[in-house]
Amino acid sequence: MNFAKMKAKLPIGIQTFDIIRSEGYLYVDKTKYLIDLIDSGRVYFLSRPRRFGKSLTISTFDAIFSGKRELFEGLYASEFFERPEYKTHPVVRLDMSNLTTDMGSDNLRSSILNQVMENADRLHVNIETTLPGDALSNLLSRAAQKYNATTAVLIDEYDKPILDSIHDIEKAEAVRDILRNFYARIKAADRHLCFVFITGISKFSKVGVFSAMNNLTDISMNDKYAAMLGYTESELLSCFDAHIGDTAADMSKSKECLCAEIREHYDGFSFDGKTRLYNPFSVLNFFNDPTFNNYWFASGTPSVLVEYAKRHDLETENFRGLEVSKDFTSVAEIERASPESFLFQSGYLTVRERKGRNLILDYPNNEVLSSVADLFLYGKYKIAGISATQNNLERALGNGQPEELIKIYNSLLANLPYDIYEREERKYNAMKEKKDDYAPPPYAESFYHALLFTLLWSSRVNTTAENHSYWGRSDIEAEKNGHRYVVELKVADGKDAAKSAAADAMKQIHEKGYADKYAQESVTLIAIAVDRERRRVAEFIIVRS
Repeated sequence: MNFAKMKAKLPIGIQTFDIIRSEGYLYVDKTKYLIDLIDSGRVYFLSRPRRFGKSLTISTFDAIFSGKRELFEGLYASEFFERPEYKTHPVVRLDMSNLTTDMGSDNLRSSILNQVMENADRLHVNIETTLPGDALSNLLSRAAQKYNATTAVLIDEYDKPILDSIHDIEKAEAVRDILRNFYARIKAADRHLCFVFITGISKFSKVGVFSAMNNLTDISMNDKYAAMLGYTESELLSCFDAHIGDTAADMSKSKECLCAEIREHYDGFSFDGKTRLYNPFSVLNFFNDPTFNNYWFASGTPSVLVEYAKRHDLETENFRGLEVSKDFTSVAEIERASPESFLFQSGYLTVRERKGRNLILDYPNNEVLSSVADLFLYGKYKIAGISATQNNLERALGNGQPEELIKIYNSLLANLPYDIYEREERKYNAMKEKKDDYAPPPYAESFYHALLFTLLWSSRVNTTAENHSYWGRSDIEAEKNGHRYVVELKVADGKDAAKSAAADAMKQIHEKGYADKYAQESVTLIAIAVDRERRRVAEFIIVRS
């Protein structure tokens, strides 16, 4: 069968390698990595965010070990089947995302047992026990005996039962104990196994689920396999060339312009600080419906992030350029993880670059950044349903109309619930009471600054905070469609004081040279003074250069 001549349909929602290849769907060839893993070792673990191709990888391994060579015509792995030593192996597949976790430990054990028994039925192996761990041990040993071949074990989303209980630490730990005892049987059955591949979202710690599996090789941040899941730039341009051409024509854009926009929205994931990857789910959905929507973000369970943001009082800007140690995800299990570890493992943060033995984190792209900011507006400030407002702000700043920023920001402030302001007052007073000689910045300044910053991000405006100049750090710098803005925000008590504060803010922009780096470009300077008593912008100064 010549797959190269078949029409490359988009495999949206299809994670089965057999279907993709036999029905002529587009497939980006990643089989080189899979063959390399088979050749290099036996027991592997890979952590990646949701909807990043983990299930398709599991399905592809299944097809390799099951001997479905006709599906690999034209792919790198096709030659693997021609090796003299090649032979098929029985395959045990466990999809832990399908387990029942909401009805207690007994139901979880029963659900695990059902998956083991389904594999036993498929392999025609008889199992008598009703204990999940014993059933797995029997399956692996008897499958090896029946087929006179070692078994490949493929486990997808190993941590899904734990993530379902992430906000209930006691329950999450109980689930982990059950899974730890179950997975330990894999190590015990080593002589019956030819290959083990385990995927999940969260990294494991040395005392976690796989504490007994000291032979497990974690390739999650291994440079060699950095591009194993997700699309590289070259893969996007070569495999999607026809889709790019048709979409560019439909949108009346050049292919170069369209690719730049796709890159801005969906590229930027990295697991080694060097290789940049497009989110495959977003790319496929974009070409199916050419609108720059937040496809990946909308497909998940953002309520988990909302609750996490509330409990940890997260601010969107705190994680841009954050420096962490390279093993920051392995210190604790995900329900006890630091905010940056949780956000990274969930896919909301990525590795921007390596810095010696440390990593620099950032949001991967505009899809994730604007979505997280939008979610924080709701989770922290109870602001929802403002997509039209965000579109207006994006359009205004893209057209060089900074006055609209003031109008929209003031409208947002007017709609903030009263208890949000009360919460910030209490937080500020608590900070002052901790230490008599401690002088925190005016609570309102950090509060209003964070709110404005989050609004800009959620409106898909390229925004950075605390940018260094020779003499100091600017509050906010923003850019949209080539229009640049430098913003300084002050807080004052009363309207008269606000006039002076706005003047001081503009003076600071000039004296500190915040806009000097843009000397060869036009830039708009914006000084904002918020009246803390009235909780609105009382004065502002705009200077265009």
